[in-house]
Amino acid sequence: MRLAIFGGTFDPIHNAHLAVARRTACDLHLDRILFVPAAHPPHKAGVTHAPYDDRVRMIELACQGEPRFEVSRLEEGTARSYSIDTIEKVRLGVKPHDELFFIIGADAFAEIRTWHRWEDVARAVCFIVVSRPGHPYEVPPQARVERLDSVELPVSSSEIRRALAANEYTVAVPERVLEYILEHKLYVTG
Repeated sequence: MRLAIFGGTFDPIHNAHLAVARRTACDLHLDRILFVPAAHPPHKAGVTHAPYDDRVRMIELACQGEPRFEVSRLEEGTARSYSIDTIEKVRLGVKPHDELFFIIGADAFAEIRTWHRWEDVARAVCFIVVSRPGHPYEVPPQARVERLDSVELPVSSSEIRRALAANEYTVAVPERVLEYILEHKLYVTG
């Protein structure tokens, strides 16, 4: 089996996340993509804007109808969401010969050497690095990398949060996710 871990805050999940997952699944012939929302992301000072359960639910809504996509609560209840811990948990649930990939944006991959136990992470997975304009990166000799240059991420979760806070509802999220955001008054003011 070929399995990719797609971690992040997903605060909120948006159309570019889904486009990356679809393109990656197709190009690399992946059997499954495991979306793993970070409970407490160490590189974002542990700050999220929507509660963990809401972020999980938005990913579940976004992944409906995508048979290769699965949402995981592996990081629920953790003090810090370190990638190596998640990878080791995933590895326990798969066969020894199964291939593990790790989907990551070029901006985050550029900081890989600052990660907790980064060399262990590099040995454990093959990175699928998604290009982002203005974010060059070097590949450490320890890392195996597949480049995904065919999908750009023209949108970010922070831009979506800003738009929603300004009562602008034409944002790049799946319709079900937008309905959930509005129903639960996430990211909006007033």
